[in-house]
Amino acid sequence: MNPFTYARAENAHDAFALGSQPGAKYLGGGTNLVDLMRETIERPVTLVDVTGLSCEIEERAGGGLLVGAAVRNTALASHLAVRTRYPMLARAVSSGASAQIRNMATVAGNTLQRTRCAYFYDDEGSRCNKRNPGQGCDAVDGFNRYHAILGASPGCVATHPSDMCVALAALDAVVHLQNARGERTLPFIDLHRLPEDRPEIETLLEPGELITAIELPPLAFGARSTYRKVRDRSSYAFALVSVAVALELDGDTVKDVRMALGGVAHKPWRAWKAEEALRGKPATAESFRAAAEAELAHAQPLRGNAFKVELAKRTLTAVLAELKEVKV
Repeated sequence: MNPFTYARAENAHDAFALGSQPGAKYLGGGTNLVDLMRETIERPVTLVDVTGLSCEIEERAGGGLLVGAAVRNTALASHLAVRTRYPMLARAVSSGASAQIRNMATVAGNTLQRTRCAYFYDDEGSRCNKRNPGQGCDAVDGFNRYHAILGASPGCVATHPSDMCVALAALDAVVHLQNARGERTLPFIDLHRLPEDRPEIETLLEPGELITAIELPPLAFGARSTYRKVRDRSSYAFALVSVAVALELDGDTVKDVRMALGGVAHKPWRAWKAEEALRGKPATAESFRAAAEAELAHAQPLRGNAFKVELAKRTLTAVLAELKEVKV
C-alpha cells in the first residue's frame, strides 16, 4: 500500500476544502476504497475522513426524506419511514453484502463504489480501460457472465455493483452536493454515466465534489414497492439481474409505475421504456411481459451473458405480478 496522510473533516465545508486538493479521496466506511488501495488501483495522497458528516435521516415537507451522506446502510434499511414508505429501498440495502459490511458502509460510499469486474481488479495480467485508459477491455471477449447487456461500449462492459442505487434510481432520488461554488443538486439517475469512450469517468461529479445527502421525494404509491435480486448464490453475491419496482393501480389498470434494473449496465438502469409501455395498460401478465420486452429490446449481450436478457424479462414480469397482489 502506498503511503498517505489522513485528515478528519468535521463538516461539509471542511471536507471539501481538504478533499479538493490533488490526490485526495473521501473515506466513509472504507468498504470499497480500502480494498482498492490494497490492490494499488486507488493510490490517494490524502484520505479525508467524512464520517463526521450528517448521519441523520430527516423528514422533508410532503413526506420525503433527506438521508445524510454518513448514514450507515444498516441504519437506512432499518429506519421505520424507509421500511414503510420505500420498502424497495430497505430491501435493496438489505440485499447488499454482509451485515458486517452494511454496518460500516455509508450511503455516499455505497453510491460511489466502483465496479467489481475481475479484469478491473487484475492490475498485473489484464487490460482494462477503466483502470488504464486506452489499454483495452479483456472482458469483451473474456469471462463476461456478470457484465453489461445494456448501455455498454466496446471500451467497457462492466456493471455497477450497488443494490441500493437501483432503488434510488427508481425512486427519483436527488443528490445534494458541496463544491467550490457552494451547494447544488443533481437527479440521482444523472449522477452515474455510461462508459462510451471514457469508462474511467464514472460520474458527473466535479473534481473534489462531495455528496452531502440523498433526498427521497415523496411517492404516494411507494408502499407498494419491492426489490428482487437474482444471483448465483443466496448471500454475499452481486446481482446477475436485479429489479426495483413501485406500482400504482387504479382498479385493474396500471396508473403509474417506477422501475429500475441492476446488474445489467454500467450505471443503475432506469427502465423508462418499460414504464411508458405499462402506464394505462391492464395489470395483466401479458402487459407486464410486453413492458419487459420493450425495455430489453435493444439489449446487446456478450458471449457469456445472453441468458441475462430473458432473466431480466422474467424477473421484471414476476415482480410486477407480485406487486399487483400486494394490499396497501
